[in-house]
Amino acid sequence: MGKSHRRKAGGDQFDSSDADSVSSVSTGLSELTLGNETEYVNSQEFELEKYIDALYEKRGSTREKALSGLVDAFEGHVLHIFVENKYITLLSQYINSIKRGSTKEACLASRAIGLLAITIGAGNNAHELMEESVSQLSQALITGSDAVKKSSVLDCLAVVTFIGANDLSETELSLKTMWQVIYPKSGPNVAPVKKLPPAVLAAAVSAWSFLFTTIGSWRINPDKWKEPIMFLSTLLEDNDRSVRIAAGEAIAIFFELGILDQNDHVEIDGVDHEDSKRGVFGYMQSMKAKILYKANELSVEAGGKGTDKKNLNDQRDLFQKILDYVQTGECPEISLKILNKHSFLRASTWTQIIQLNFLKRFLGKGFLKHAQDNELLHDIFDFAPDKSRNLSRIEKKISRSEGEKGRTQKMNKDRKLARERKQCQFLPQEE
Repeated sequence: MGKSHRRKAGGDQFDSSDADSVSSVSTGLSELTLGNETEYVNSQEFELEKYIDALYEKRGSTREKALSGLVDAFEGHVLHIFVENKYITLLSQYINSIKRGSTKEACLASRAIGLLAITIGAGNNAHELMEESVSQLSQALITGSDAVKKSSVLDCLAVVTFIGANDLSETELSLKTMWQVIYPKSGPNVAPVKKLPPAVLAAAVSAWSFLFTTIGSWRINPDKWKEPIMFLSTLLEDNDRSVRIAAGEAIAIFFELGILDQNDHVEIDGVDHEDSKRGVFGYMQSMKAKILYKANELSVEAGGKGTDKKNLNDQRDLFQKILDYVQTGECPEISLKILNKHSFLRASTWTQIIQLNFLKRFLGKGFLKHAQDNELLHDIFDFAPDKSRNLSRIEKKISRSEGEKGRTQKMNKDRKLARERKQCQFLPQEE
C-alpha cells in the first residue's frame, strides 16, 4: 500500500485491447467462481440446518453428532452471515446440551458457544450472547462435579466474557466465578472439594489468565488481587509442569500490569488510608521476592529421569523470559506465519502472548483459518493479512489491470473537477 506500481517492459505490458481481453477473462472467472461459491454455500448451509434440527432430538448420541458437525464447521469457516439471525437459536440449544447432556455433549456444546462468540465478534450481539449464557455457564460450574466438563465450561465462560463484556464489573463477575472453581477455598462452599486433575487445573488457570488480560484497560485495585497472587505462587511448587507454566503465564500479566511493582508513593485505586497503602505495598514486595526466587529456580531446573523434555524446556524458557522482563522491561515477541512469508501475526506484550496461546489452544485446527479471515482476531492482534501475494500470475494480472483502471478513472475525475474549478474562477462576478 502507498507505493505506485511500475509496469515492466515485455510480457506484462499490454495495450487497451489486451486490457479488454483481460477484463472479459476476469468477468468470466468471477462469474464462474461466484457460481461455484454460491453452490458450495448453499450446500454448506443445508448441512448446518440439518445439524440444528438434530439438536432438538431426544437421543443424546444424535445431538452429540450434530454438535460435532457444527464445531467442525465453525472451526473451518468464519460463518458471519449464517449466524447473524440464528445465534440465539443456536445458543439456546447449546445451553440445553450443557444442562441435560452427557459430559461429551456438554463439552462439545461449551466449545460450540465459544466458537459462536468468536464468529459473531465484538458488538451488541456478542454482549447479548454473553448476558444470555453467563448465568447458565456459572450454574453449570457450581453444580457440576465432572472436572473435564468444568474445564470446557471455564474456557467457554472466558471466551464469551472476553468478547462480550462492556465493563469491568461484568468481567470481574466471570473472573470471580472461574476463580472459585480453580481455588475452591475462595468461594462460599465450605464442604470438601475434589482437587482438579493437573491437566484440567492448567487449562483452567490459562482460561482465567486469558480473561484477566482484559482488565488492563481499567483502573484496578491491587488489594483485590492478593489472593490470586498468593495461590498462583503456590502453584509454582506444583508437581506438574503444565500447572507451573500456566501459573507462570498468569504471574507475568501481574508484572506487566504493575500490580507486583507497587510502591508506597503510588495512588492505589480504592485504597485511601496510608496504613492500608503501606500494607498493600509491603505484601506485594514480599510476594514479588518470593516469586522471583522460585522463577530463578524453575529457569534452570535440571531434568530428571522420565521427565517430559519438551515441558522442561518450555518451563525454563518461560521463567527466564519473566526474569528478563522484570530486570529489563523488555517483553519477548512471538511471530506466526499466517498466509505466506509476508504475513506474520505478532504478539509483543505478555497480554498478547497469553491471548495468543489461549486462542491457539481453544481454536485448535481452526486457528489458522480464523487468523486469516476473522476480523476479531485481526483487531485483537492489530493484524492485517496480505492475501494478494497468494494470487496466481493471471489473478495478479487481472488485479493489476483492475487497479490501474480504477486509478485512471480517479485521475480523469480529478482532472474534470480541476477544470470545473478553474472555469468557476474566470466566470464574471455578479455585482
